[in-house]
Amino acid sequence: MHIGLVLHADHRERFAEAARTLTGVDFTWAIYEHEDEISSRVAGLLDDRLDGLLLGLVPYARSRDLIPADLPVAVTRSAALDLALAWAKALRNGWPATPVSIDTFDQATVDEVARALGLDPTGIATLPFDPDQTVDDVVAFHRQHSGSPYVISVRTSVAAALSGQTAVLHALATPGTIRADLHELALRAQHRRANAQRFAAGIFALDGTDVDRALVGLQHLLVNTPEFADAWIDPRGRQELLVFAPAALFEAATHQWVTLPVLAEARTGLGVRVVAGFGIGGTARQSVTLAERAATRAGQDAQPGAYLFTDSGMTIGPMGASGTPLTYTYREHGGLEALAGRVGLSPATLSRLAAVERTLAGKPLSPSDLARTLGITDPSGRRLIRKLDEARLIVREGSTQVSRKGRPTRLYRLAITPALESVTSDPPARS
Repeated sequence: MHIGLVLHADHRERFAEAARTLTGVDFTWAIYEHEDEISSRVAGLLDDRLDGLLLGLVPYARSRDLIPADLPVAVTRSAALDLALAWAKALRNGWPATPVSIDTFDQATVDEVARALGLDPTGIATLPFDPDQTVDDVVAFHRQHSGSPYVISVRTSVAAALSGQTAVLHALATPGTIRADLHELALRAQHRRANAQRFAAGIFALDGTDVDRALVGLQHLLVNTPEFADAWIDPRGRQELLVFAPAALFEAATHQWVTLPVLAEARTGLGVRVVAGFGIGGTARQSVTLAERAATRAGQDAQPGAYLFTDSGMTIGPMGASGTPLTYTYREHGGLEALAGRVGLSPATLSRLAAVERTLAGKPLSPSDLARTLGITDPSGRRLIRKLDEARLIVREGSTQVSRKGRPTRLYRLAITPALESVTSDPPARS
């Protein structure tokens, strides 16, 4: 496994200490001295084939547009414990706990630590992190609230700018904080690699009258299901349809192997009994063999359903047909691929977004909501929102205030459907 680390030169030792707890992982270091060097350092780092990327708030803000949307990313940041340790250092030096100015930490974290230490919140000035903040902005904030012999800062460049003017207590992430983020990133990267290297096959078996016509209809139904955009779908004999793809695609299409709504749609639209079997294995042949066995098991039940067999001996089933059908209506499969190419996303990602939009039925969502739905990190969710915004595939729907303090959270409504309709209705270009 290959993980990239982006950090300031002064932080190398603490990152190295955190990284010592991982074996079997190769690290590539992108070290910068000044914040304006970050983009070029990250660009050089991304030339390597990374399985994951760990970086802090400032490096992420300066390089987020360079990071591939499908790359597992962990944004490490100072925790409440790190802030408490900085305050403890101030008390050890004989300095008063307040008044004090603090940058980068969010207001909720500052309030939490202040309550735990019994501090007066009116004497604490907080400047939460903002991606658009410059070093000069943060320095100006601290100077504006200069009434204490020290300030608490997370940013090395800010500490350098204030050097000689006021004492700066660093509330940098401890090796323990970095280690936790690094372990979580490694686990996600390992899961991603494992899924990418495993195969899944699905056998859809039909029974009833006019099976030939029904098989064609089911194939059309699956081809026009966004979640199966990257799958290979082909008839297998006169009564079966074989679907083959990476295991990760099937996990998304079946809602983590709980339900298979496409069965309900197939049964309603075609008037036949449809059962399905899925297999996950280390080879294509093994996954197909397991899918055949699972389909046979599904055929023994009275009600249409599906089973999953894995090469580890695990069985999941029966999976029913409840839930919102996964189908999505557009004129031809090429429209999705054309739009994906125009936007700069993979067809699989755009397919998942189309299905999410159908499920939401016009309801807005936040970047964090989108991240949870897609099973990605919050930073990846925000990065995807920005890409969709640039491509006009979302509509801004105002904001919501989750708590009394802190910044409002912006809300967005997905607009994949009208974009797909526009693509598929455009006349072909003349040669």
